[in-house]
Parts: sequence; C-alpha cells; structure tokens
Amino acid sequence: MRMIRTLNTSTTMDSVLTEDQFRCCICLDIYTDPVSIPCGHNFCLDCIEGFWCTKDKSECPLCKEIFRNRPDLRINRGFADIVEFFKRSLLPTPTQEKDVDTVVSPGTAKVPCNICQGNKSTSVKSCLVCQVSYCDIHLTPHLRDPALQSHRLTDPATFTCSNLCRNHDKPLTMFCKKDNVPVCAKCKERDHKHHEVVPIERTSKRIKSRLRATKAYIQQMVQARLKNMEDIKNSVDLSKKITEREIQSSSEVCAMLITAIQKHQAELVEELKEGQEEAERAAEELLDELEQEISELQTRSSELQQLELTQNPLHLLESYPSLSVLPSTREWSEVAVYSDNCMGTVRRAVSKLVEVCQEAAKKLSAEEADKMNQYAVDVTLDPETASGWLLLSRDGKKVSLSCQKAQLPDTPQRFNSCVCVLGKESLRYGRRYWVVQVGDKTDWDLGVARESINRKGAITVRPDSGYWAICRRKGGNLSACAGPSVPLHLQDTPQRVGIYLDYEEGSVSFYNADAKTHIYTYSGCTFTEPLYPYFNPCVQDNKKNTAPLVICPVEASVREEQDITIESYT
Repeated sequence: MRMIRTLNTSTTMDSVLTEDQFRCCICLDIYTDPVSIPCGHNFCLDCIEGFWCTKDKSECPLCKEIFRNRPDLRINRGFADIVEFFKRSLLPTPTQEKDVDTVVSPGTAKVPCNICQGNKSTSVKSCLVCQVSYCDIHLTPHLRDPALQSHRLTDPATFTCSNLCRNHDKPLTMFCKKDNVPVCAKCKERDHKHHEVVPIERTSKRIKSRLRATKAYIQQMVQARLKNMEDIKNSVDLSKKITEREIQSSSEVCAMLITAIQKHQAELVEELKEGQEEAERAAEELLDELEQEISELQTRSSELQQLELTQNPLHLLESYPSLSVLPSTREWSEVAVYSDNCMGTVRRAVSKLVEVCQEAAKKLSAEEADKMNQYAVDVTLDPETASGWLLLSRDGKKVSLSCQKAQLPDTPQRFNSCVCVLGKESLRYGRRYWVVQVGDKTDWDLGVARESINRKGAITVRPDSGYWAICRRKGGNLSACAGPSVPLHLQDTPQRVGIYLDYEEGSVSFYNADAKTHIYTYSGCTFTEPLYPYFNPCVQDNKKNTAPLVICPVEASVREEQDITIESYT
C-alpha cells in the first residue's frame, strides 16, 4: 500500500496517510469533487448523487443514516485541495512511467488492475463510465451496488486500446471542439492544427458540469412530479371524504323522505279511518231517523185502521181531519250515503309528498349551486371572435348590440353574420363555472361551444353543431337548444345564469344563480376538443332588448382558492 508522509512543523511529528483514506467507497477511486454529508462521511459528488438517484430515500452508504430531506451538497474545497495534493504525490517517476507503458501497451495479453497497489492483479473488466480497469476483487462493487450496476463494462484490452489514438498509438489527451472528437498530440499538430483544441480534462469537466445541471433539472422534474403525485393522492383522499359525506347526506335525505312518506301514509290512513267513522256516524243518524219515521208512520197507520173499523159516523168525521195529516218526514230520495268517501284524499296526500320532495330538491339544488363556486373561472370576452355588430367593454366583461356594424378583419375566428362572441378561456379539462347577468333581456343565448364550430353565415345552435346552450326568445320561457328545442317551465325567470362545465364527465349544467335552482343539464356528452364560453345578446327587438350580457366577477375568496389549486399543479 502506498503511503504519503507529511511533516507537521508545529509538533515535529510524522503522520502517515494511507491511500484508502482518499478513496470513495462507491467508485473505489480517489475522490473527485469530494463532498461531506451530515453524518460526516465523504464521497465523490457524482457518486453520492448517483447512489441517491437509485434509492427511495436519502441514506449514507456507509453508516446507513437516513436523512429526511436530501442534503444540499457542496464540494469540500479544503478536502479537495488535500486530495489533489495526494494525487500529485502518487504521480510516477519517469522510470515508473516507462514500466507502466510497458505493461499496459496495446496488444499486451494482461492488463493490470488500476486499483491494486504494489503487485497489481490482472484486470477482468474495465468500466467505460469510471474509466478504470478492475480485477475480480475490485470489480465486486460494480456487480452488487445498484448505483454501479448500470455502468457499462468491457474487455480490458479493448478498453486500453480505446484510450489510445488509432492513427498514432498515442494517448487521447485533447479534444477538438470543431470536430467534436478526442485527439492525441500528433493529431493536433497535423489534422487539427488550425482547430480549437483543449485538454480533454477541461472538456470532461464541462460535460460533467452539464451532466450535473441536467441531473439537477431532472431532480426538479422528479420532485415536481412527486408533488403532483402527492396532490393527486390528496385529491383522491379528499374525494373519498366528500363521497362519504355525500353518501351520508343522501342517506339523511332519503331517511327524511322515507319518514315523510311514512308520516303522510299514517296521516292518510288516519284520515281515511276518520272519514269512515264519520260516514258510519252519519249512517247511524240516518238509520235512527228512518226508524223514528217508520215508527210514527206505523202508529198513524194503526190509528187509521182503527178509525176505519169504527161504527160511529160522528167519531169518524171528528177524528179523520187530524189523522189524515201525515207526520213530518224527510225526502229520502235526495239522501245518499257514498261508499267512496275517501275520494281525493290519496291525491291530496300524494300532493303533499310532492311538495316535500320539491322542497328537498330545492335544498339540494341550493347546496349544489353553492359548491359550483369552488370551480369559478374568470371569463373574458374574446374580441377576435366578436361579430362586427357587437360592442365589447374595455375589460371584456360586457357585450351588447351596436346600431352600426364595425369594419373588422374577417378572420377565421370571427362570427361574420350572427351576433355571437366567445370567451378567451380555452376549456380543455376539469370543472369550470361562471355566472352571466341577463337581467330583463327578452332574447339571449348562453352556453359553451367547441373550437371547430362554424362561425360564418347562419349557424344552428345545438349539440350536433358544437353548441350546448339555453336561450330565451320574445320575453317568453327559457328553452334548451337541444335540437329539437326543449321548453323549460320555471317558476322564476333568472336574472343571473350560472354555467357549469364538467369536461371529463361530459356535462353542461345551467343554474339560476340567485335562486340557486337547477335549470337544465346536457349529460352524456363526449368532448374531444377545447370548448369556449358562448354568448349571444341577440337583436334589439324594437329596443326591448338593448341591455348587455354581463359576466359577473369571481368572488375574491373563490379566486384565491382557485389560484392556490392552480399553483399546486404547476
């Protein structure tokens, strides 16, 4: 083993340093750009970075200490100077150089191991990455360590020749920047005499610097993707919690509806029973009255029969006037007892259940509308698509019809006939929500349109033409432009319309943003290209429809939440 002896002038003591103290335990070569990690062990900068790239965690290859965060590595300049001094001490004398040249010259049958000291063992493999030849013993790390197993091994004799110029049999010590090839001293003097030639070590350092920069960039990409993975996992966990909460909420709603149905069923049964009891009481009263009348009539019949049998004419004349008057009775032909006394009761009970379900639907619709705000997007009108008949505000938030058509370039993006305009925002994925104020306008269209829609001449607003929209005409009810049109009978005409797009699910929904009620949903759609917000303020209709369509601002809290979400994925 080689040794270097240094003299400490302050203590006049000799200290012996062994070569093993200056070898990296990963590459088994003398340190190149040595760095120290927090546990105190030293490694080559490239070696430790390459070792960590193959691991899921940052740990010391020697003591196995694990670091929570990957250490920020910097070259230990003082130690690097000591290593450089040690390397110079190992440079062979001219006699040694001659011996080495004799041993490793091309064509020699045996190539010595570059790691062995003293009597060198014969190399069995050479590493094209480490640029070192190894014997059986020193080759072991390349066979076991995952960080070294990716290195390319070759035959030692071929490796030795590859370091020599094929034309001049001289070491390739320089690099021609013009031809981008390694050269020897004779190549430089002849074929590359007027080229820019630099020492191969300088080129190697420059390439290593680029490699480190590339590795650092790759690490940044890896870290960004690890963060994206974490964000996706967090989104899945959050989605799971939301789903569990929705399941719980739906169970509560269904339980409430079941309770309401059972309650109304009990009330219905009670009402039917009460009706039956009331009918039975009425029938009892009628029967009692009938029995009373029958009794009175039978009594009168007996009296008349006795009078008929009398032999006294005077008694007959005196009694007949009073007995001839019949007892007071009811006209029973107009009296009826109906067997279907529960008529309408079931219908009224069902109507009450419908009211309960409608109230539940309104509550759920309001909750659904509130959740839309978390997907709010700041939509702006695109003047490059606006018809020449339209007036757009400077901030791109209002659009109305002009009395005169502006002379604008007829670009492929622009509507040249219909008074339409698209939003700037390209909707390619995810969920998006925005609100448009329609006020008391009597005519308007709102929705989304795909990028490839026809923008010239007359257009047909329906899904097979690339439009998913609702509209209002002549101040009447709203309609879904589904082709054919679907009338929407709403209790209140919305002043502000919310549009919600779920690109992956393939749905476009519309809401009354003020009442927080659902208007209409296009479902089961297949979106294969970008979508854009679609606006049509329509013609003025004798100045009845002059008000603009206004894109409502995104609430500050919603915008901040949206910025945080976008930032987490960039």
